[in-house]
Amino acid sequence: MQLNIKATNLELTPKVKDYVQKKMDMLDKYLGKLKVISAHVEVGKTTNRHLKGEIYSAEVNLSLGSDLLRVEKTEKDLFKAIDKVKDHLEMMIKKYKDKKIDRKKQKQKLGLLSPL
Repeated sequence: MQLNIKATNLELTPKVKDYVQKKMDMLDKYLGKLKVISAHVEVGKTTNRHLKGEIYSAEVNLSLGSDLLRVEKTEKDLFKAIDKVKDHLEMMIKKYKDKKIDRKKQKQKLGLLSPL
């Protein structure tokens, strides 16, 4: 999967970039035949004025044809935020595919029930 990775308020190191790429590549097996139009990933550090230390966020926008899957998570650790986004996006992809399959089955059923 070709990713556009952006970093906000932090340096995009090769380590972070490779980690994001590795985690998003794991989603390919769930996507199957779905065609990904674009995949935008943004990682960053939120404002510096938190009392409990730095807060990191990770956001993914996955464009599948006319549909958009979007996930955003925040954590105290950047890598945990990336992991949470990947896990949540995995669930969303499964749910999206189930909806597509259910709609297709329902259309077939209606097609069979309509008079010719």
